[in-house]
Amino acid sequence: MAIQEEILKLKEEKNAVILAHYYVRPEVQAIADYVGDSFYLSKVAVDLKEQTIIFCGVSFMGESAKILNPEKHVLMPDMEADCPMAHMAAAEKIQKVREEYDDLAVVCYINSTAELKRHSDVCVTSANAVQIVKALPNKNIFFIPDRNLAHYIAEQVPEKHFIYNEGFCIVHEYMEVEEIKEAKAAHPEAEVLSHPECPPAVLAMSDYIGSTTGIIKQAGITDAKEMIICTESGVLYELEKRYPDKKFYFTETLPVCRNMKKVTLEKVLHVLQTGENEIFVDEVVRQESRKPLERMLELSK
Repeated sequence: MAIQEEILKLKEEKNAVILAHYYVRPEVQAIADYVGDSFYLSKVAVDLKEQTIIFCGVSFMGESAKILNPEKHVLMPDMEADCPMAHMAAAEKIQKVREEYDDLAVVCYINSTAELKRHSDVCVTSANAVQIVKALPNKNIFFIPDRNLAHYIAEQVPEKHFIYNEGFCIVHEYMEVEEIKEAKAAHPEAEVLSHPECPPAVLAMSDYIGSTTGIIKQAGITDAKEMIICTESGVLYELEKRYPDKKFYFTETLPVCRNMKKVTLEKVLHVLQTGENEIFVDEVVRQESRKPLERMLELSK
């Protein structure tokens, strides 16, 4: 029996559901029940009837699913698959900023640990951040942990005053302007579609800026037949599936999240067989970190 068939058989037997992020390997996306970006997967996780969630992504995603579904078993195919940016803020700094600024909202990118979420007022994703920040009554916004996304949102919501944290995505941060120019020279008709976690210099030369889902949708909306994609290369699977008549290019240094790529079919099968790698969140932390996640889901309706 092929490994894919084994996974599907066990999934049915164990009343499990497989969620996968767009950045994981194509063969993992292919066997998932739901594939999407962080915002989509966080919404999906709330309404699932299955008792076991296999989360094909990085640790903060599994944590968020467990926070929203305390009664369910959330299993991670690889417990070492982590997001460095998720740790790039500190509770001490949040407290310091709260003491310095009145009328402050601490806005926490969902790409963060439960510990950071519990010290925040609301969570956001790249798909809903502008909408939510606009909806907040607060004048001052301390955005954690990603500085690039924070600067992008600040441009869209100039009426707010932003305080910046120094976190970043290790994949998007190192997108090279020169490499994008080279790709553009090789494909002059191509539009540049970029994720807002990219540095401002990259966003400045982009035709479209948006979340992973936004980029995928834009690829279908635009009349362009060729696109240079400035985000993690795992998104190519969905792009080619949806738009087989279009061409997609990446920079010479392929943007790869090594943590996302740790998730393999073999590891998915293993956790289905054994029930290992279950995510647990301390109940006090869970209760406190649930509030900003629920506020995100409410404000983004």
